[in-house]
Amino acid sequence: MIDRPQPAPSHPAYPLRTRRLFLRPLTGRDIDALLTYRVDPEVCRYLPFEPMTRTDIEQHLASRWARTWLTDEGQELRLGVELAATGELIGDVVLFWHSREHRGGEIGYVLHPGLQGQGYATEAARAVLSLGFDVLGLHRIVARIDERNEASARMAWRLGMRQESRLVHNEIFKGGWRTRLDFAMLADEWRLAQRSRPE
Repeated sequence: MIDRPQPAPSHPAYPLRTRRLFLRPLTGRDIDALLTYRVDPEVCRYLPFEPMTRTDIEQHLASRWARTWLTDEGQELRLGVELAATGELIGDVVLFWHSREHRGGEIGYVLHPGLQGQGYATEAARAVLSLGFDVLGLHRIVARIDERNEASARMAWRLGMRQESRLVHNEIFKGGWRTRLDFAMLADEWRLAQRSRPE
């Protein structure tokens, strides 16, 4: 029996709290912190945006990043990742709602390069998967990763996502052919993974 799509749930309470992080909607107070990593060409190398200017960030904050919850397909929710101990914004994560009928979504993440390798991105992405599966009621969430971005692929594995495909030179990306890895997780797999995680 197929579960039918449900209406979007009520707005979650922010900040979302993990062991070391707060996740919350971005505001104009975050512009300087966002610039510290979104202006970096190396950070943007495998991601679908170019180094950003202050004007770019201001425009995004006033439009696509202004949303604080998802109410229908085609929308994105971008949350700032803040260190609970210091209040420092160290990155941002995104949840896209692609299909109401098929209950499909996608996650993405970007972190300040000086704070990579400490598990913060994994912790933040796990919280976003929980939002998608446990709150929004999605059935399937994907992550689309440039094959050269090995750290991001390793993180998808750590999250318990399955690699479903390797699309060789499937699209021109920033002036050259890109091979894309597609990872996915189902709601049942998410729930099973949470039950087996150590406390």
